[in-house]
Amino acid sequence: MNQAIRLHQVASQLRATCNKCSLSNLCLPLALEENELERLEDIVLQGKIFNRGEHIFDQSTPFKSCFAVRSGSVKTSIITEGGDEQVTGFFMPGELIGLDSMATDNYACTAKVLERTSVCEFPVEKLEQLTRKLPELQHHMYHLMSQEIQNSHQLAMLLSKNTAEERIAALLLSLSSRFQRRRMSPTNFSLPMARNDIANFLGLAVETVSRVFTRFQNQGIIKARGREVELLDVEALQLVTRDFARQGCR
Repeated sequence: MNQAIRLHQVASQLRATCNKCSLSNLCLPLALEENELERLEDIVLQGKIFNRGEHIFDQSTPFKSCFAVRSGSVKTSIITEGGDEQVTGFFMPGELIGLDSMATDNYACTAKVLERTSVCEFPVEKLEQLTRKLPELQHHMYHLMSQEIQNSHQLAMLLSKNTAEERIAALLLSLSSRFQRRRMSPTNFSLPMARNDIANFLGLAVETVSRVFTRFQNQGIIKARGREVELLDVEALQLVTRDFARQGCR
């Protein structure tokens, strides 16, 4: 009995409420009242842990939940008709995964963790029921889905029109702004993904990615050592991206 009580106490300590989570301003609508947050917390499965290389969900399996990244990082990818993997996105703490599957019965992609990662799970059936009762939450979900559509459009434009330098500069600027939103350094950070994932995502050869990183480093724009990156000249990166920098990038 005492052991059961201790386990319950430990579980209670591990379970951080949404209104105390440091990422709540990124993945939740700020307009929710405290009692509404409690109703949301009732359906959220918090703090599920995945180790590096594990899948949160797989392409074409039944769509059951959306997930908010709490710590760590995740990549999404699809398997093409030819059997090749195409990386479609990278997700960081405070960002939601699975929104692109909301209109289908199955997941549209596979979500694989890039490092030890904690997520909060939102069962879609319960989430849909709750959004009908909480207009602010429903509006926020529509907003997030709209962002997903915009990100898809911007990625398509990036891959179809821009040079290798522009693509990599846009990715670095995107990561910089996303780290800044998490109150982390926008100029000193560790890349959550490997170079081959960057190449796959941007439609480039791995050798091209390495050459561009070296070129940027020789020009004094960045300093890179392995996955550790320092942006030395953000304005120069913005100049490289030209029009794309004004439109944004996921």
